[in-house]
Amino acid sequence: MDRRQFLAASSVGVAAAMAGCTGSALSSDENDQAASSDTTENEISVSADGEVEAEPDRATVSVGIEASGDTADEVRDELASRSDPLRETFDDLGIADENVEEGRYRVHPERDGDGFEGSRSFHLTVDDVEQVGVVIDESIDAGADDIGRVNFGLREETREGLRNDALDEALANADSEAEHIATNRGVEITGTNSVTTNDVSYGTTRYAADEVAETDDVAPPETEFDAGPVSVSASVTVTYGFEDAA
Repeated sequence: MDRRQFLAASSVGVAAAMAGCTGSALSSDENDQAASSDTTENEISVSADGEVEAEPDRATVSVGIEASGDTADEVRDELASRSDPLRETFDDLGIADENVEEGRYRVHPERDGDGFEGSRSFHLTVDDVEQVGVVIDESIDAGADDIGRVNFGLREETREGLRNDALDEALANADSEAEHIATNRGVEITGTNSVTTNDVSYGTTRYAADEVAETDDVAPPETEFDAGPVSVSASVTVTYGFEDAA
């Protein structure tokens, strides 16, 4: 069986998550609302971004099998029989059942022939990113002949903490920019009138599998990854009140 080699070069994809797309507004109290229109016009509005990085702590891998035969039943039977050793391998690797999802299942007539062909895939979630290469190699040994993209990302609880860190950085950048503007204009910041949080984006590092020619080596090299850090970014818009400098 041909081994599959993963390119060291990776592409970075970003999955945007609408996490607090419209943040809570920090409005002034009733006395401030009753102020004159001249006062309410004393505002500085700043949009700023924040970004933090972390090592990935979760990966997803797509593993598939293919089959062909004279009839659709033959293809279905082969897909079923070849799925069993894969599932046993997933169990042996300690991948929980909830982390094994059924992917695409398809049986159809051959485009240029009289027989049938089919495919079946499994989407695996791997919590130990150091074991991704082992999962791929063991899956191939168990009969997998189609390895899809490998995505390195973050667990939900990790995302939440980094989201807050990214928001903190964005707010700090907004404060710094507002202070710079106020100093330049000869005024003083009096407080925050409103804050709006915009999109929070989570980055993923993706690797594509390229099939290489079968080697004569007795033991093909193990699949390895050097996944770089993934990023979480946030953006905010903050409106500050100001008054003339004393």
